[in-house]
Amino acid sequence: MKERIRVLIVEDSLTVRRYLCAALSSDPDLEVVAEAEDGKRAIELCRELRPDVVTLDMVLPVMSGLAATEYIMAYFPTPILIVSSSTNRGELFRTYEALAAGAVDVLEKPSGIETNGQWEQHFVSSVKLVSKIKVITHPRATLRSLGRREELRTRQAATPPAGKLGVVAVGASTGGPRAVIEVLRAVPAGYPVPILLVVHIGSPFGTAFAEWLDAETPHRVACARDGESLSHGAGRVIIAPPDRHLLVQRGRLVLTSDAPRHSCRPSVDVLFESVAREYGAASAGCLLTGMGRDGALGLLEMRRSGALTIAEDESTCVVYGMPREAIQIGAAERILPLGEIGPVLAGLVNKIGPERHE
Repeated sequence: MKERIRVLIVEDSLTVRRYLCAALSSDPDLEVVAEAEDGKRAIELCRELRPDVVTLDMVLPVMSGLAATEYIMAYFPTPILIVSSSTNRGELFRTYEALAAGAVDVLEKPSGIETNGQWEQHFVSSVKLVSKIKVITHPRATLRSLGRREELRTRQAATPPAGKLGVVAVGASTGGPRAVIEVLRAVPAGYPVPILLVVHIGSPFGTAFAEWLDAETPHRVACARDGESLSHGAGRVIIAPPDRHLLVQRGRLVLTSDAPRHSCRPSVDVLFESVAREYGAASAGCLLTGMGRDGALGLLEMRRSGALTIAEDESTCVVYGMPREAIQIGAAERILPLGEIGPVLAGLVNKIGPERHE
């Protein structure tokens, strides 16, 4: 007989807990083994029962969801799905910090307007997917121990001289916040070319992601603005906003609401393909952890155009999906563990072919 997936639900609202329990209990592959109404009890139950997956609210009494995530991932790593309705800036920041501390993914609580069990189906499928991910131990308070942006700036190496690299494009999905922050912290402040970034993190959780990265890395980070000249992007990280594709066209940033690619909008493929067309050998592409195949074909186009292409190694991926797809089709010139990617990007200036001119 197939063993059921054992789930711990952590939620302070009794009404919401009952709702989540009912949704999971409707699937024969899932078993709710316990419920907790605060972060401290969540830790106790996780230690005692060792569930296969935890669904966790961020705003909890006694101990917050962030603190519980840090402790669980430090002492008994367990796949965590954040289920939250947090929309104010401070709570969104804590959600990003929990993702960076090892939580796997985030799902918005139901709004009440969903029909035909749509949210429940998504919730069940998300729990199943997250339960299959092999998580690793993370030190507690990872972000705080590394310091804030101003401290990071003082520790960074000298800014490399401007060279022939025109743009760096980075894509990530599940596990992306942690991966992106590690890469960006290894790239010096004032990096002389723009870094374009696509991370799959939907609304409302993506709305403050750029602000969080700006506060936690040595770089100026902002969402892309349609029509903005990329020539003004040196020293900046520019992120695709939620639910908009980001591409480069004639030296300018373009945002579109075209159909999703691989069920994703923004799509890494859309960005990578446009960079291949516009910059060719004067670009670098990097595909990080993520579920699915978005970015693989785009990275292949970049490699065919002469760009340097990097895929994250399986050993450090939260989900070895997107990088694996890229590696299998020969899209990645280099396959590197996460800790080596930022330093490689930092050293690319003056090492890549002629910069494309408008």
